[in-house]
Amino acid sequence: MIDLKWLAEHQREAEEGFTAKGCDVPIAAMLTLDAERKRILQKVEAVAAEKHAASKELGKLSPKVREEKLAVLRALDASNDADAKRLKDVEQELHELVWNVPNLPLSDVPVGKDGTENVVERTVGERPSFDFTPRPYWELGATLGVFDTERGAKVSGSRFGYLTGPGALLEFAMLNHAMRVLTAEGFTPVIPPALINANAMEAMGYTIHGQRTETYYFEQDDQYLIGTSEQSIGPMHMDEILDETDLPKRYVAFSPCFRREAGSYGKDTKGIFRVHQYDKVEMFSFTTPEQSLAEHEYLLGLEERLLQDVGLPYQVLKMCTGDLGIQAARKFDLEAWFPAEGAYRELTSTSTCTDWQARRLNIRYRPKDGGAPRFVHTLNGTAWSMNRPICAILENFQQADGTVMVPEVLRPWLGMDRITAA
Repeated sequence: MIDLKWLAEHQREAEEGFTAKGCDVPIAAMLTLDAERKRILQKVEAVAAEKHAASKELGKLSPKVREEKLAVLRALDASNDADAKRLKDVEQELHELVWNVPNLPLSDVPVGKDGTENVVERTVGERPSFDFTPRPYWELGATLGVFDTERGAKVSGSRFGYLTGPGALLEFAMLNHAMRVLTAEGFTPVIPPALINANAMEAMGYTIHGQRTETYYFEQDDQYLIGTSEQSIGPMHMDEILDETDLPKRYVAFSPCFRREAGSYGKDTKGIFRVHQYDKVEMFSFTTPEQSLAEHEYLLGLEERLLQDVGLPYQVLKMCTGDLGIQAARKFDLEAWFPAEGAYRELTSTSTCTDWQARRLNIRYRPKDGGAPRFVHTLNGTAWSMNRPICAILENFQQADGTVMVPEVLRPWLGMDRITAA
């Protein structure tokens, strides 16, 4: 979770980082408990050593002296039992505090209180111009049979929908294109479990600081439905030691994802932009600390490449400290242009979680120089969160006659160059 030795040596730096993230972390309490843990542990180990040495001498002592020595050992046992119990209590209390410590932001992350203070790094692509008033995606999608939210609501409730006809084909086309691009880059394709146990979800860090309200949890099974593919990819190597020569180890996962969207009621109630279930193509990387920043830029570059492949205009946002989330040390969002709304909206993101998740998952690597195992760094990046780019394609490629042109790169899989009403 966090190196307590580092925390003791960099307390002010840590305080500034946690404050910038908007998190109240009891650093002093953790360091006090850690010092008490060390003191008690040292005492318990000293008593154990004394008992071991004394037991070796018992056979050489006279009966009277042996009995006296045994009385001393019994007294040590009683004292040691109390210390061992206290040690267990202190370790548990310390673990609970440390387990809830968020990741610290990297030094190049802009300081800000929330999403209004994120920084636009660059804007890419030309926004489409229309000689007509562009229609919103939810009107186009319903008219062209791309999705059906009315029947989705009838069957499953609000914020559910069917991708139908060209909508389903668009998803398969984007999936195939992304897999072709990323497997050519050396990513291993994975279809992961959509249900993971509580230990895995907690170790990934998605149940602390109120995040559990976003998840679907099955108490009877002690399992969670994943809200993003990385939640089941990260734990793949839990409690393992990887070889540095195998790093970076990169996966591309395709899975359904489930989110309650707690607290978002009133936002994006129309259409399929913000729903409880959607499919996703997710990149995940295990790498060394030295490669971590370059790997983050690499994942960002791949996300940009996919948006450029389909011709969507977008901007890259560097998230400020107050909008990073619990796990991330640095994060970028890619937002596509939505003409009908006249705004950029988030499609994908990529984060580096440094060694924060790896410590919780106990994933290390063996350096090729033969040194002691070190914690890996974990990174994630969304290639496609399927529903949202479909919405962006509908708005950016719409025509005056109400049809939508299919991005050229997707046409081979879609079997059409234009989406028209059935």
